[in-house]
Amino acid sequence: MELERKRNEAGDSLNHHDSTAVPEKRTGPLLPEVPTGERKIEHVRLCLEEEVGSRGVTPGFERYRFRHAALPEVDFDDIDLGTWFLGYAVRVPFLISSMTGGSAATGEINMRLAEAAERRGWALGVGSVRAAVEKKELAATFRVRDRAPSVPVFANLGAVQLNYGFGVEDCRRAVDIAGADLLVLHLNGLQEVFQPEGNTRFGNLLVRIEELCRKLDVPVGFKEVGWGIDGETARLLLDAGAAFIDVAGAGGTSWSQVEKFRSHDPVRRAAAEAFADWGNPTAECIREVKVAAPDCPLIGSGGVGSGVDAAKAIALGADLAGFGRGLLGAAVSSEAALDERLAQVELELRTAMFGIGAASIAELQATTRLIRI
Repeated sequence: MELERKRNEAGDSLNHHDSTAVPEKRTGPLLPEVPTGERKIEHVRLCLEEEVGSRGVTPGFERYRFRHAALPEVDFDDIDLGTWFLGYAVRVPFLISSMTGGSAATGEINMRLAEAAERRGWALGVGSVRAAVEKKELAATFRVRDRAPSVPVFANLGAVQLNYGFGVEDCRRAVDIAGADLLVLHLNGLQEVFQPEGNTRFGNLLVRIEELCRKLDVPVGFKEVGWGIDGETARLLLDAGAAFIDVAGAGGTSWSQVEKFRSHDPVRRAAAEAFADWGNPTAECIREVKVAAPDCPLIGSGGVGSGVDAAKAIALGADLAGFGRGLLGAAVSSEAALDERLAQVELELRTAMFGIGAASIAELQATTRLIRI
């Protein structure tokens, strides 16, 4: 099979080009016990230890409620969570969103997430692979395919890097490093403004996006990082050749808040506070994109906190629901804690479907039992 051949070739080339290996598997906590200035670890630490959630804006799922069906007319054990995304089968309609990589410690987190994704049938994203494209010794921290051989894997890069010299071959390298099936480019303009190392040249980016979508031999999609892709922006991206959209809306992690904690510039730290409530709520982004592009393969992420939120996202029009920071604490803690967290989300989704009498994801997507309140 062509996909399998590409995966094997990527693995073979990486095995002899990249010298850094992820340390031997551990079952306990993964982050080092000592402070570090390494950006990737800083991001993880801040997401776990500081108040980095949006303030004054929510994902919007609380504005919707399912009408309970007292007679569901379906056996709970017969409810099927399996679905498809861009031709890839998944056992559950969930994505472990792109989060980390680029250091030994964060590479271990990626491996633990990959193994859990494989066990439970979740799609899997890795953090920005830019570091490994630029420094081949970091590639092992993103090399998740051997840990997750059967699930769809999303490689990840910042879209703005197309304005800083990254081209089709660099993107292809990122895909090969992760052994990925798809590439998602993140749009993170506000984060780049507040990030000490930020890249903010977003002008004339769409023409480079169009060229990449035309030339790369895997599907290319786009995601925000917590401020949301609205319907108008989604339409622009789709017309440029995007294969899918991950709305990554507001109400979860605020990356202006994360970067505020990293900054030593008092002006930027103070200014970041003004954007704690910035962004388009996730639920509204899903609705808008579905109206603007009814056939667009769509991922709903951004503050999705439970399987019930995920059910609402799917009922609003998403094909997959993405989970990020809500999994991070469990992933860092232990393999068992992560498995329990994923199992909980799956049970919540299945129970929500049972509560409205939806026996499949297709029936959940077609339900009339989700109402705005």
